[in-house]
Amino acid sequence: MKSIATAGTFALGDRQVTRLGYGAMQLAGPGVFGPPRDRDAALAVLREAVESGVDHIDTSDFYGPHVTNQLIREALHPYRDDLVIVTKIGAVRDEQGGWLPAMSAADLAAAVHDNLRNLRLDALDVVNLRIMFDTHGPAEGDIEAPLSALAELQSRGLVRRIGLSNVTPAQVAQGRKICDIACVQNQYNLASRADDALIDALAEDGVAYVPFFPLGGFSPLQSAELNEVAHRLQATPMQVALAWLLQRSPNILLIPGTSSAVHLRENLAAAQLVLPGDAVEALDRIGAATV
Repeated sequence: MKSIATAGTFALGDRQVTRLGYGAMQLAGPGVFGPPRDRDAALAVLREAVESGVDHIDTSDFYGPHVTNQLIREALHPYRDDLVIVTKIGAVRDEQGGWLPAMSAADLAAAVHDNLRNLRLDALDVVNLRIMFDTHGPAEGDIEAPLSALAELQSRGLVRRIGLSNVTPAQVAQGRKICDIACVQNQYNLASRADDALIDALAEDGVAYVPFFPLGGFSPLQSAELNEVAHRLQATPMQVALAWLLQRSPNILLIPGTSSAVHLRENLAAAQLVLPGDAVEALDRIGAATV
């Protein structure tokens, strides 16, 4: 497989990472709950990702819970010096796998220590504070208390850099007045373009934007249009969606997830896919109505 270095790099806090990373969420069981169907395959995917040049892995101790972090530790510890592991706090799981807010100072401290223990780290590279005013998407609300609590954990040396997830532009602006923000992680893709202006503003300031669900929220018509472009370029729809994100803005860092080695290779091959102008125009039209 060709190198993913062609995707370029961008700053994630004070670290430079390759723009095509890996998200570990799908390594847990169905609904991101419980153990993987095939533990050996999950470990193999993690090892192959790093061997293929991935130096940015996204995870959370509420995936499983604890499952993905323990898999990462088993597969990759001791970690390579260039590997940046980004985790998330702000939620917990109930016994049925539901997602519950956990944004008190005590909750956040416990989550940081859980991540440290399960990843076997002395300090976390980047911790994204997931804002849980609405579990389905960003919702306005004051984030000063939880973000200040996370900043306190940073001052104690447990966290190196802080990011925000599931946030509105107003919350990003508020957060940047409280502490340095290394990245913003929200849903964004061809069909979900609400963060267009935010991405551009963050790019001007050198702040990374990390979109998740690159194929989430597509209508049947939008999927058909994406499939047509992919067929014309002899690529998969996921490869085209990832390539579009890479070309959208230089501050976008990708974290496509999979539990399949075959799909991992397909996703990483998106680094080699250069979309011609007519393809970009067709893809831009997919999300034009949502902007």
